[in-house]
Amino acid sequence: MAALVLMPSHAGAQPLPGINLTIQPTDDPEQVVDTVKLLLLLTLLSLIPAFLMMLTSFTRIIVVLAFLRQGLGTQHNPPNQVIIGLALFLTVFIMMPVFTQINDQALQPFLANEINQEQAAELAAQPLKDFMSKQTREKDLELFVNLSAMERPNNIDDVPLSVLVPAFIISELKTAFLIGFLIFVPFLVIDMVVASTLMSMGMFMLPPIMISLPFKILLFVMVDGWYLVVKSLVESFRF
Repeated sequence: MAALVLMPSHAGAQPLPGINLTIQPTDDPEQVVDTVKLLLLLTLLSLIPAFLMMLTSFTRIIVVLAFLRQGLGTQHNPPNQVIIGLALFLTVFIMMPVFTQINDQALQPFLANEINQEQAAELAAQPLKDFMSKQTREKDLELFVNLSAMERPNNIDDVPLSVLVPAFIISELKTAFLIGFLIFVPFLVIDMVVASTLMSMGMFMLPPIMISLPFKILLFVMVDGWYLVVKSLVESFRF
C-alpha cells in the first residue's frame, strides 16, 4: 500500500528580496555627468535603426538587393534575413571611415569631458554631412531648400540635417532604382526568349517562369553575379 505524505503549506517559505530606489545628494559632480551621458547613449541606441536606414548607404543597398531577388524570380531565396544581414555588413564596411571620424572627433572627446553635448553633436554631424552631400543630387537638395523657405546656403555646412536628410533619401532611392533597372534587363531578356520559344512550340499551358528560372540562375552564377553586384554597390559610394 502506498503511503501519502502531506507537507505543511507553510514549511520552507523563502523571503522575497526587496527593491529600494532612492535618490541621494552627492558632492561629486562627475557622478551626475556620467549618469547624463549614460542616458544620452541609451537614447541614441534606440535611434540607431532609424539612423542606420536614413543616414547611411543601407537604403540603396537593400533596395538593389530586393530588385535583384525579384529579377531572379526566386521568391524567398535568399531569405529576408540573409539580404538584411548582407546589407547591414556592407553598410558597416562602406560607412566605417565616417564612423571612425565620428568616434575620434566627437564621441571620444565627449566621453573624456573635453567638449559639451552641443559641440559633440556638431562634430558628429559634419562627417555625415560630407558623406550625404556627395551622394545627394543638387536638384533634390534645391527642392528641400526651397520647400523649407530658408536662405540659399553658401556651402554644405550651412544646410541643416532636416533639409539634407530627405534630399539624400530621395537621391538614394533614385540611384537604387536605376541600378535595379540595369539588373532587371538581362533577366527580362531571358524571360522574353523563353516565353517566345514556348509560344512558338505551342506550349501555352507551361508557365515560362518554370523554364526561365534555371537559366537565370545559371547565367547569374556563370558571370559571378554576387561579386559584380556587391562590387558595383561598394564602388558607387567611392569617388
